[in-house]
Amino acid sequence: MSFATVTTLLAHQGNWDEALLIGGPMLAIALLLVVAKRRVDAAAADEAGDSDPS
Repeated sequence: MSFATVTTLLAHQGNWDEALLIGGPMLAIALLLVVAKRRVDAAAADEAGDSDPS
């Protein structure tokens, strides 16, 4: 891929790059929230399982 191709792709054609500037961070935050929720749920399940006497 040449430099001219890269500059053409990043030349604000079709506004897809602006959509990525908004959608990319939103997707990253959503992904981090999903991972954090899974960790919290797993920790809560482990804690509940450890306190069960039977």
